[in-house]
Amino acid sequence: MLIEIVDASIVVDAIVAGTKAGGDGAVCVFDGIVRDNTRGRKTLYLDYEAYREMALAQMHRLASEAIEKFGVRDIALVHRLGRLMVGETSVLIVVASAHRGATFDACRWLIDTLKKTVPIWKRETFVDGVVWADGEPFPEDLVAHRRGAAE
Repeated sequence: MLIEIVDASIVVDAIVAGTKAGGDGAVCVFDGIVRDNTRGRKTLYLDYEAYREMALAQMHRLASEAIEKFGVRDIALVHRLGRLMVGETSVLIVVASAHRGATFDACRWLIDTLKKTVPIWKRETFVDGVVWADGEPFPEDLVAHRRGAAE
């Protein structure tokens, strides 16, 4: 398992290659990149901040939970802090497993859960102002899946 918070560029290809193993039938990659707009507003750049120690601890817990919950073999979870320009990777999730279904499910659950629970904050700077981002709504199907697992 690779869990990191970094201050420099995320080396996507190296992390993906380092996560693969001979017994894997699938590797699912979520490469979250800074886009050039949000809800029609032109983005200049993003700034990410975190409560680093707590964020790392929670990221470790999420990865361990995903391995148990979805039965995947390995996970890399890397988030970048600082100022990021359009096109740069802000978060990378790599999930490796024998079967593709588990990798897709775990990868989606990891990014959605990370965005809602890990103390990492995003400030978006637009051509016409600045906002602290709330993130996208948590997908209802994953909320239901999590409720079902808890019952």
